[in-house]
Amino acid sequence: MDPERARELLARERARVERELADLAVPADDAEQLTHVDQHPADEGTELFERERDDGVAQQLREVLAAIARAERRLAEGTYGRSVESGAPIPDGRLEAIPWAERTVEEQAAHDRAR
Repeated sequence: MDPERARELLARERARVERELADLAVPADDAEQLTHVDQHPADEGTELFERERDDGVAQQLREVLAAIARAERRLAEGTYGRSVESGAPIPDGRLEAIPWAERTVEEQAAHDRAR
C-alpha cells in the first residue's frame, strides 16, 4: 500500500476513534437527569448497564487507538503492510478495511483462537 494512503487511512481512523471516545466521556447533563430523585430499581439497573457497556466500548476504542499507534510506528519504520508475526505481506484490501491490521487474515484467526 502506498505510504500516503496508509497515513490518510490511519489519520482518519484515529480521528474517528478519538471522536467516539470523546463522545463516551461526555457526562450526561445533570439538569436533564433525575438521578437525585428516588428511582425505581430497574432504572438504576439500566443506568449501571449503560455505564458498564460504555466502559467496555471505551476499552475497545482505546485498544484500537493503541493498534493505530503501533501501525503508525510501523509506517515510520518502513514495515507497515507486513505481518508482525511472519513478515508476510498483508493484502491492500485488508489494510483498506482495517488500516491497523497487524497480521494476515489467517494469522489473525489463529491468534484469536489461541487467546
